[in-house]
Amino acid sequence: MPKPRRYTPEHAAAGLDSNFPEIETWPNQFPGYEIVIDDPEFTSVCPKTGLPDFGVITLRYQPDKVCLELKSYKEYLHHYRNLGIFQENVVNRVLEDVVRWAKPVWAEVKGDFRPRGGISTTVVARWPRKKKQNCGLGSSTNAAKAGSSVGLAPGSD
Repeated sequence: MPKPRRYTPEHAAAGLDSNFPEIETWPNQFPGYEIVIDDPEFTSVCPKTGLPDFGVITLRYQPDKVCLELKSYKEYLHHYRNLGIFQENVVNRVLEDVVRWAKPVWAEVKGDFRPRGGISTTVVARWPRKKKQNCGLGSSTNAAKAGSSVGLAPGSD
């Protein structure tokens, strides 16, 4: 008899439909430079266990026409504090929202989460996103299901 699933589709999607605040922007005055923003005290909550997740969220991006307003970005990240959401989803949602509001040339979000139960996690998401590739798992669908992704650091292609 198969074991019941410990993690459900509801756990996987938890927090993604939350009403996140807008990240304000201001007009960029210079071309061709990189901005790095760290939040060394980031917190969220595991949607399955309810235990807190602590980590560092680092955003790197090259602004195009606008830059993120830092206080607004800080308030946006604070929205995650009591939100049940997987670490992988935190990083990808932050990236999606930064791209939506700032429309950067490129962006990278890194979540370096503290150990819990002896295991730490680092999640990196980049934009523009690379197209799915066959990673030797039989098909691109299987690669996506397995969580595989192939990407280069901004500026390395």
